Amino acid sequence: MPSTVIDSVHYNADTEVLQIVFTTGLLYLYYNVPPIIYEELIHARSKGAFFNKKIRGNYPFKKRESQI
Repeated sequence: MPSTVIDSVHYNADTEVLQIVFTTGLLYLYYNVPPIIYEELIHARSKGAFFNKKIRGNYPFKKRESQI
């Protein structure tokens, strides 16, 4: 998943928690994210643009200081 903004993405379908590690090293957990949003993110041509349009500001989140 090459991206200039997102380093890695992990998703737990049971809890609907999306974990995104940005290239800055910051890790965010997004809650109540439907599986289709995760699927669309990993297949998006531009992961950063998809994140800004469909995820950022649309789901509750928590910033983590370090990776899990």
